Amino acid sequence: MPIIPVLLLGAPILEIAVLILVGEQIGLLPTLGIVVGSALVGAILLKRQGFAALARIRAETAAGRVPGRDIVHGVMIVLAGILLLLPGLIGDVIGVLLFLPPVRDLLWRALGRSVTVVATTPMGFQRFGRGMPGAGPRTPQPGVLDLDDEDFHRRGDPNGRAGSPWSGEGDEPGKRTLH
Repeated sequence: MPIIPVLLLGAPILEIAVLILVGEQIGLLPTLGIVVGSALVGAILLKRQGFAALARIRAETAAGRVPGRDIVHGVMIVLAGILLLLPGLIGDVIGVLLFLPPVRDLLWRALGRSVTVVATTPMGFQRFGRGMPGAGPRTPQPGVLDLDDEDFHRRGDPNGRAGSPWSGEGDEPGKRTLH
């Protein structure tokens, strides 16, 4: 049986059942107070710990290290905040647990063997610093022409119009060729 449909249907039903049971025991207003209070606490913790996780990710990246652990911790913090913001007591308990660093470390150790974090630059090269995979000078890829500033220059008009290889001067009408 697939687990995703069971979770999508079962989790809300279970949350409603727990809210009804707790509401019967402590009353409606205290139950609503817990739900609203947990949402407020979740928002505050998400902001505080989320920014701290981003700062750790930036520091690790600036030091030339892959911030795998910090990225996974950041994802767990976001998940914890979402669980606390959503109404429900089971999600609140899981959310509070995910905000605790020892619990995140335990999950990181359990998931660390099956999670791979890949960091790339905007150009797609893996460059993390000296001694790291992908570090050092770029190697040209097949079919890529890598030009330095001194290898490229314009001829003719400073605006690039006169003498441009794409000007089409002398070409057949409607066709442009590189000269």
